[in-house]
Amino acid sequence: MKLRFTYWLLAVCLYAGAVQAQQVTPTADQIKALTPAWKGDRTPDGRPKVPDALLQRLKNISIEEAWGILRNKGYQNQFEGDWMLLRPDQVMTGRVVTAQYMPLRPDWDQLVKDKGKAEGRIGGTNSWPIDVLSNGDVYVADSYGKVVDGTLIGDNLGNSIYAKSKNGVIFYGSVRDMEGLEEIAGFTAWVKGYDPSYIQQMMLAGINVPIRIGRATVLPGDVVLAKKGGVIFIPAHLLEEVVLNAEFIALRDQFGHQRLKEGKYTPGEIDSQWTDAIKKDFLQWLDAQGDKLPMSRQDLDKFMKNRTW
Repeated sequence: MKLRFTYWLLAVCLYAGAVQAQQVTPTADQIKALTPAWKGDRTPDGRPKVPDALLQRLKNISIEEAWGILRNKGYQNQFEGDWMLLRPDQVMTGRVVTAQYMPLRPDWDQLVKDKGKAEGRIGGTNSWPIDVLSNGDVYVADSYGKVVDGTLIGDNLGNSIYAKSKNGVIFYGSVRDMEGLEEIAGFTAWVKGYDPSYIQQMMLAGINVPIRIGRATVLPGDVVLAKKGGVIFIPAHLLEEVVLNAEFIALRDQFGHQRLKEGKYTPGEIDSQWTDAIKKDFLQWLDAQGDKLPMSRQDLDKFMKNRTW
């Protein structure tokens, strides 16, 4: 009971301090406290910094595979579909930088602008999340689905986003100047709409704070996998497990499909619990793949020790 009260008191103090300071973004320590399950490297602002190699491997994972693994881990609210895509065939992965927008309330908006000015932030508030981006980040914003007068970026800000992150954006809202954005080689976007209007009657409420993207809850430093079927947000501490699980399932399926085509096993044998003979055959098949494996053989062997096939 005493320990729970201590945690409660700490949370209240952190919240009160944030309100009093009217922070635009939490401190690095606050972001670390928000993502305690991650034990690896972090960015200077405190977000989990997953390895680039895992981000690259994640591109080959299907939304369904990632969703199924997360769901089994208890994370059932990490997917959002029904997007307008700038480039439907492009896949995007990266470390999430969040931004929360709200309908304009002048007194709060002024507090945020004053705090931003004191912190040395320049330009319109919709450019501030872009200023914190670095290579491998993905700018993810909740602008509450506003399309008309809710366009967060046009081609100028789109160029800045790509220059800093080498990635695109995911907006629960809209953009303008789609033709200009299409001309930015490599840039892509998942948005809820397009409109030629400018942003009006909106305010930035926070950067790198927890946000809602449709059906999904998103934290700063989450990893996003965005494909034409939708986007899924993966907690950083689960990324390696998601990737390894999905890669193993893909290898298992590849082996099964090959052996079925060869007529070596029946569908019933492949689709049920494997016999020791099939397991041995699979291990020999893995040996023959050599450097075609998506992971190191050491990582694969370690993973298989804890898996019940």
